[in-house]
Amino acid sequence: MKGYFGVGIEGVSKPMNLGNLVRIAHAFDASFFFSIAPRLNLSKANSDTSNAEGVIPFHSFDTPDEFRLPLGCRLVGVEITDDAVELPRFRHPARAAYVFGAERYSLSPQMVAKCEFVVKIPTRFSINVGMAGAIVLYDRLINLGGYGGRPITPGGREVDVPPVHNWGAPKAKPRDY
Repeated sequence: MKGYFGVGIEGVSKPMNLGNLVRIAHAFDASFFFSIAPRLNLSKANSDTSNAEGVIPFHSFDTPDEFRLPLGCRLVGVEITDDAVELPRFRHPARAAYVFGAERYSLSPQMVAKCEFVVKIPTRFSINVGMAGAIVLYDRLINLGGYGGRPITPGGREVDVPPVHNWGAPKAKPRDY
């Protein structure tokens, strides 16, 4: 997969939710993790059994105004709004950062204003931030991971995938001139 991505959360206050999102970001090979206006220290990610803090860079910003991304990185807010694009209809940018709202809160208006895109998971109601992270990152993997379209037949057998091309010897003999 070309490109990179980061994962972040605004206003996190529950250590288990933070740890779950950090662990999921690490599992999907995020390039960095960030928090904006956290209500707890990033080292309090209790349920991160993958020890992501020692593997991927962590960044913390006190306010949305202080928030910075690498050049060329596009910010994708994950939020339930009327004008958000439903995730199955969204084409992920190659270089992206995904920001989630904390438990019981939405992304702040200041954070939404910084987002180039806002997507929503088409569920009947809001779900846990860690679960939302897993769904969005899995969708990114399917979208950009080089898997191609889904097979037509149920089950996805290998026969639905074209074989790898094998370069053989020329079929015709060279001409004598």
